[in-house]
Amino acid sequence: MSKSILIFYIVVIFSSIHVFGQQKVFDGNPDSAFEVARELAFNKHRKQAQDSLLFILTKYPNYHDIRAFLASTYSWDSNYKKARKEFMYVLNKDPQRQTTWIAAINNELWSESPFKALELTTTALKYFPNNEEILLLKAKAQQNGKNPEDALATVEQVILLNPSNQKALDYKNSLINALSFNTIGLRAAVDLYSEVFDPMQLHTLKYSRQTKYGSLIAKVNFSRRFQENGMQFEVDLYPKIVEGLYAYLNVGFANTFLFPDYRYGAELYKSLPKSFEISAGFRALKYTSTTTIYTGSIGWYTGNSYWAFRTYITPNDNGISKSGTLNYRKYRKDADNYFSVAFGMGYSPEIDRFNFGGNENLIINLQSQNLNSGYYFSSKNNKNLWGSRFEIIHQEITFDPGNYFWIYSFVFSWEVKFR
Repeated sequence: MSKSILIFYIVVIFSSIHVFGQQKVFDGNPDSAFEVARELAFNKHRKQAQDSLLFILTKYPNYHDIRAFLASTYSWDSNYKKARKEFMYVLNKDPQRQTTWIAAINNELWSESPFKALELTTTALKYFPNNEEILLLKAKAQQNGKNPEDALATVEQVILLNPSNQKALDYKNSLINALSFNTIGLRAAVDLYSEVFDPMQLHTLKYSRQTKYGSLIAKVNFSRRFQENGMQFEVDLYPKIVEGLYAYLNVGFANTFLFPDYRYGAELYKSLPKSFEISAGFRALKYTSTTTIYTGSIGWYTGNSYWAFRTYITPNDNGISKSGTLNYRKYRKDADNYFSVAFGMGYSPEIDRFNFGGNENLIINLQSQNLNSGYYFSSKNNKNLWGSRFEIIHQEITFDPGNYFWIYSFVFSWEVKFR
């Protein structure tokens, strides 16, 4: 809005005042003045609009459209208490105003007062029973009040009333996804070698459960390497400690040379300002002897992107072996939908996990470089999660130091969420 138009609007409003600075009550056309005030409000001059609306109400206190609009402007400015007072004035005088009920309920939701919002929806539905929009607001109040099961029942009531209500159908899917604390997944990986070895396979069946204390993941790993088959059993825990601090705990065991005899590890993750996160921990793998690996990471969320660097440091008889990986993710609609690319250098037995037959020190010091990219996405209802990754590894040959071979790795994954 230009300055000249703004001045015009202000002149129109105050032209109804007989003695400027002394007139206490509005004396003009309320409809015209209301229209001018609306224009001011919608053109980023909310304070002037509110002053004008209050001035009109000195003469017309029961002009409910004006008072309800004034309440909405307060709500837009996060003045939720002022908005509540004006909304309730109108609704106590005229409870048959559907749009005012909806605005008043939204005001409570925006002010993070879900129980007051729920109370308003209960009253509003007495005047507008089975109103779909008010019912959806009721569901949102129930969800914000930590009652997602009740919210789902309310949304299903809307769908029963109107099976084609797309907003309700989408909301139902999001609630079911939020209430799906259980996941079963399969992961299949195949490594193709440029020479020497036959293809190697690693498959994982996992079950995960989200709880209020954190998540639990149980895994069965099946490997086929060197024309032998073997299994490993693992449990991962991600317990929540306090806000912004959680841990990773792992334990696993196997009775085949294709995996370490047993493994365990722990790591702490801490959120930092500016959307950073750091972690530090260790992994222990029991081969002929126990190999301890120290690890740490730093991550940064910026917009829909995530950057992370992780390093593995492995002391051994020949010194210290180091490896590191830089990873980038570009998220789409949520954390289950993203594209990733990563580059790493160095060899770590934490990543390449199988028994080395007593040659751990030699193999841990292998030179290696890798590059991978992946794409992960969910079904329309977010119930099924799919993923694929391709990796190229350039690695020093164990029995021929100084010479390298190529490994081409293909990974596919699928998970399904359920309640």
